[in-house]
Amino acid sequence: MKIGIDISQLAFERTGVANYLKKLVESLALVDKKNDYILFYSSLRRPVPVLDIKNPNFKIKAFKFPPTFLERLWNKFHLFPIENFIGDVDVFITSDWVEPPAKNAKKVTILYDLIAYKYPAETHPRIVEVQKRKISWAKNETDKFFAISQSAKSDAIDILGIDKSKIEVIYPGI
Repeated sequence: MKIGIDISQLAFERTGVANYLKKLVESLALVDKKNDYILFYSSLRRPVPVLDIKNPNFKIKAFKFPPTFLERLWNKFHLFPIENFIGDVDVFITSDWVEPPAKNAKKVTILYDLIAYKYPAETHPRIVEVQKRKISWAKNETDKFFAISQSAKSDAIDILGIDKSKIEVIYPGI
């Protein structure tokens, strides 16, 4: 099986999102010797992050697009499926900022929190706008959600109306 993962949020080191994503990818590289992984990374100015991966089944495809470009391309206009960038994959896992369309891949979306929904007045308006656009696509296209906590899962059910059978809790690793 070919699995794609958007690791672009690793450009923002030492954030909760980057820590979760890095540990998820590095842990998969340790335990999964069967599947092939294509890691999508895009940042205009930040270099590809260093990952502790010694698994030959993991490949990074790096691009120099600014986050605002991809946010508009995918969250606003929902054009150019992820396969146009990384090739065909069976599953694509999205992270925090963008929700690309997919041609044929099953989609998984990681839910970190719903702060933009719960506390919009305390959140930068641009973040609220981006998160709402991303989640509106995810609700319609995502086959499975990974929530980082039981609280995030409960919020996804209560606030977003996502069916609980579509959400799995995968806690952050150390």
